This record gives sequence, structure tokens and C-alpha cells, in this order.
Amino acid sequence: MIKIKRRWEIPECEVTPEPLYRRRREFMQAAGAIGGALLLNPWAGAEAALAIGDYQHKAISTDEELTEEADATSYNNFYEFGTGKEDPKRNSRRFRTDDWEIRVSGECEKPGTYDLEALIKPLPLEERIYRLRCVEAWSMVIPWLGVPLGSILKSFQPTSKAKYVALKTLHDPVRMPGQQRSVLHWPYREGLTIAEAMHPLAILSVGMYGKTLPNQNGAPVRLVVPWKYGFKSIKSIVGIEFSETLPQTSWNMAGPREYGFYSNVNPEVDHPRWSQKRERRIGEIFKRDTLMFNGYAEEVASLYAGLDLAKNF
Repeated sequence: MIKIKRRWEIPECEVTPEPLYRRRREFMQAAGAIGGALLLNPWAGAEAALAIGDYQHKAISTDEELTEEADATSYNNFYEFGTGKEDPKRNSRRFRTDDWEIRVSGECEKPGTYDLEALIKPLPLEERIYRLRCVEAWSMVIPWLGVPLGSILKSFQPTSKAKYVALKTLHDPVRMPGQQRSVLHWPYREGLTIAEAMHPLAILSVGMYGKTLPNQNGAPVRLVVPWKYGFKSIKSIVGIEFSETLPQTSWNMAGPREYGFYSNVNPEVDHPRWSQKRERRIGEIFKRDTLMFNGYAEEVASLYAGLDLAKNF
């Protein structure tokens, strides 16, 4: 059998063995040491894989320079804690995420309310570090710590009727003061097609830079979909629903002409109020050309075969 290696798979000689990913807290304790090595030697420390019997995963990576951790954790969009870029870090300092639960519903065989620790613990998955480009009005390269979203979703046994996956953020205006203002329809909602959700580039992250996920970046668990604009990467997730019909999403509800359901990075389709052909990387002065699907076209373009991306934006 001939195996063709994907572009984002790294060779075995460049991987760094790491402890088995069993529980989120144990995982993050072990990851602390990795984070230090990562900052000292980013090109080698940001990729990791672990062979478990016949099971092996090649980490997803880019060789681009990492964004400074201070920038990635202090310049954020998280409207639940305020609309200013510095608001989330300032206003989320006392946000507690202990005993976090996720409610699973809809077209699946195993609905219910799951403790986040218990949800991740039984999965036969190794620790994974993903070094991915992410784009909003600016772009960053971040070493995420997490697991594929699809691995979690499969454990709920979605039925053949499950065409979409809808996700919700915690709604608690006391703990999330930004929700006291009606800048969006709360709680925050997002959604993917089932095919998008099952793609190995879609991950659930519980950390970054070798540390637990900061509150302002979506603690304790968030979505990362690197070929889409950043607002698709919903934070502080408490709800997952398998749906047969297209789910509502917060930004599409707020501005349907400006924010489509798919929200893929597509420089060929301008936002009604600005061009999307150029982007600015955090820490850089000059803009650069925006890449189709944020540079992941080879991996994800097949998900949209036959779809008019100008109409389905």
C-alpha cells in the first residue's frame, strides 16, 4: 500500500514525543515543560506526535514564525467580555471554569450533559500541538493544544440526519459582563457542516503556548477552524447540537449581508464594507496577500466542490 503524506504532516525525524493525553489537567501540567522548549526552539518544539501501538498521529503544522504570546493573549475579540480588543483580558480575570459541562443534543445516539474532564478522559488520543494560522481582521500563528473536534463528535454517535453541528457559548451576564449589552444575540452561536466539523484541521483547543487556555482566549475549551475567519472559532463552549437543518449563527443573525454561514477566508469575495484581499499579521507593519482558505486550500477545498463561494460566503 502506498501512503501519500499530506502537506501538513511532518516527518517522524522532526517530532517530539510527549505524554499521553488522558485528562485535560494532567495534559496541561505536562504541556508546561513543552511550552518553555517551544519558545526557545519554535521550529522543533511546536510539532509533536506519539506512537501508541499501531496508532500514530502526525501533528498539523506550519513553519511560519509564531506570534508573540503577549500579543495573542492581549489583543482579542471576545464580546462576552467587552468589544474593545483589550477588554477580554481585563474583564475576564475572575472568570472561573471549574467543573465545566457541555450539553449535547439533537441528532445523535448519546445526548446528555457531559463533564469536560470526563468527556476527554476516555479518548485514546495523544497530546497534540497544532501550529496554525488564524485570521480575523488581523492574523496570527498560534501553537494550539487540543484534539480534533471530530474525535469528540464521533463519541456521541451522530445519526444519518446530522447534517450540521451547532455550538453555543456560556450565557451568564454576571460572569460575562459584555453580555449585559445587546451588541449580539446572546448566547453566542456558531455552526459547521458535519463534513467541516469532522475535518482533522477543525480542533477543540484547551490550551496555547504550552499553557492552559487563558480566559480571554476562550477558556476552558474553544473551537479553532483555521481556514475560516476568527469569529467562527466559538469560545467557552457549553452546547453542541447535531442538526438536520442549517443552524443560526450570531454574526449571520446580526448582519446577514456581511457574514455568511460558511465564512471561509476568501480574498476573491469582498466584505460589503472593505476588501479582503490583504491582511495584517500581528507584529508586522505591512500587509500581505490573503491566501484562499487562509493557505489551507489543498486540505479543505474539496469540502466545497460544486459550491458557489460568492453566494455561499
